[in-house]
Amino acid sequence: MRTVRISGQLGLRDGTVADGAEAQARICFDNIAAILDEAGMGAENVFHISAFVTDRAHMAGYMTARDVFLAARDVLPTSTLMIVSGFTRPEFVVEVEVWVASP
Repeated sequence: MRTVRISGQLGLRDGTVADGAEAQARICFDNIAAILDEAGMGAENVFHISAFVTDRAHMAGYMTARDVFLAARDVLPTSTLMIVSGFTRPEFVVEVEVWVASP
């Protein structure tokens, strides 16, 4: 079995931080998808997601982006969602990391 751990991804694209939790989470999952593709894997190989948001108000936006990323799956991976006090820059409101495995 091959495992990959993708460290925390932030909502940063081309040096610009996206505005809002859903937009940031979509970028996080786009980054994760690109890394998975490089590893010859996909969303179907994700077995755990850890996500961090800076406020309860950001949970819905994160969940919407997560659901899009996992839309093709019949069985969802385990997940943890934590509310944290902040990240390295105050404009970041979401961070996502995943564990992935393939035979």
